[in-house]
Amino acid sequence: QVQLVESGGDLVQPGGSLRLSCAASGSIFSINAMGWYRQAPGKERELVARITSSGYTIYVDSVKGRFTISRDNAKNMVYLQMNSLKPEDTAVYYCNARLQIRAYASNDDYWGQGTQVTVSS
Repeated sequence: QVQLVESGGDLVQPGGSLRLSCAASGSIFSINAMGWYRQAPGKERELVARITSSGYTIYVDSVKGRFTISRDNAKNMVYLQMNSLKPEDTAVYYCNARLQIRAYASNDDYWGQGTQVTVSS
C-alpha cells in the first residue's frame, strides 16, 4: 500500500504565505514525478506544479513567480511554498506521485486526501 499525506493547508489573508508538505510512504520502489494539483468549487482539478526526480519543474501560468515546488528524494517528500497568495488560489490542494511499487512495474499515479487552502480577508 502507498499513502500520500498532505499537511499545511490553512486560512490566510491575501498576500500571505503558506507551505504545503506531502509525505509518501509504503511500498515504494521509485518515485518518478511528484506534484500538486488543486480543485476549486465548481471547477475541474488542475495541475499547479510538478517536479521530476531530477528536479525539472513546471508550473501553471497563474502561479509562476509566486509558488515554488521542491522535493526531498531521500524522504519521499514534496513541498509547495506559496507566496503572495490571492483569493483565486482558494482550493483543495492534492499531492500526486507517479511511482513504481517494485522494479519493472508500471508507473502509476497515487493521490493524497487533499488539504484546504483558503485565501480570504
